[in-house]
Amino acid sequence: MRPRKRRMVDFEHPERQFRPFSPESEISEEILLTIDELEAMRLSFLENLSQTEAAARMEIHQSTFQRALKKALEKVTDALVHGKAIRIEGGDYRMPRGDRTGPAGQGPAGGGRGRGQGKGRGGRFGGPEGNCICTACGYETPHTPGVSCSQVKCEKCGSPMVRK
Repeated sequence: MRPRKRRMVDFEHPERQFRPFSPESEISEEILLTIDELEAMRLSFLENLSQTEAAARMEIHQSTFQRALKKALEKVTDALVHGKAIRIEGGDYRMPRGDRTGPAGQGPAGGGRGRGQGKGRGGRFGGPEGNCICTACGYETPHTPGVSCSQVKCEKCGSPMVRK
């Protein structure tokens, strides 16, 4: 298997998490949307670029762009239809300038592949720090690196947990 090509991303959203407008106890799962998937949606729907143009901007093949866009739309649709939270982080991407400041030196630092790189908690699963909290009873437990909190069940009541 050949290595994944890092995608060029011109924009990194300052908000990293979106949640349904409902009590915390009703949110059962969290969807991870990678930064490069968000970029595919942005280029396609906000900048109205064709897939060929958007793929060129991300410096990837059109078919790779199409797969990223499809995956992003599936994730966002799942979150909206099923009332899931969306967390934006991780992915295989890089920013346009070598100093990691984004377009024209004004964008946020970012870029990374896998754990511990990029902005914020970094990595695909949010980094080692933080806690998981039960959506039903409020019980907290330390986050286990490499395991999404949504995959953890509360020790006290068995309900799903979310990242605090």
